[in-house]
Amino acid sequence: MIKKIAPSILAADYANFANELKRIDATNADYVHIDIMDGQFVPNISFGADVVASMRKHSKMVFDCHLMVVDPERYVEAFAQAGADIMTIHVEATKHIHGSLQKIKTAGMKGSVAINPGTPVSMLAPLLPLVDQVLIMTVNPGFGGQAFIPEMLDKVKTVAAWREEMGYDFDIEVDGGVDNRTIADCAEAGANIFVAGSYLFKADDLTAQVQTLKDALND
Repeated sequence: MIKKIAPSILAADYANFANELKRIDATNADYVHIDIMDGQFVPNISFGADVVASMRKHSKMVFDCHLMVVDPERYVEAFAQAGADIMTIHVEATKHIHGSLQKIKTAGMKGSVAINPGTPVSMLAPLLPLVDQVLIMTVNPGFGGQAFIPEMLDKVKTVAAWREEMGYDFDIEVDGGVDNRTIADCAEAGANIFVAGSYLFKADDLTAQVQTLKDALND
């Protein structure tokens, strides 16, 4: 699977998204990861589809929208119209996860499913024939800058084994505490999409910082 870096704009300068998107575009990154939080599913609030639509005017990169919201199926059309390319929803956030993923794909986006650290990986098994991407949270969702939870690598390995056994081709994404040290372990476990926020945006030279992740993958 092709390995890709997805800077999380949650760690960027909120007052200057247009410039931050240009900075991301100038790097070797592959996606822009956009965290949507409602203050209910997670104890934080970020932004909604209208902000994503505004961002879309400033970037042609893949928009990987991660919805940490209750009943995410309510927002499928709004994010499709806003320009999202991938829409990730949590198994814990809706009573109708299979139907919600179908709705996402019908709207023209790639369907992605996420699980929190405390959720059994078995919850993903019935959904794998339908999804384009699986997101394994490697921190508890809601805030950036948290420490990577190494026990989540076992979940990545399990999902990667299922992918191989069943002949699926979905991407496996990890999000939380990803840096130039943890990224190699994630890749070895079977992940191929790597979300990084605080690690990237704490650096003055975003391009060079993205390259450290690429280099870590190559090493």
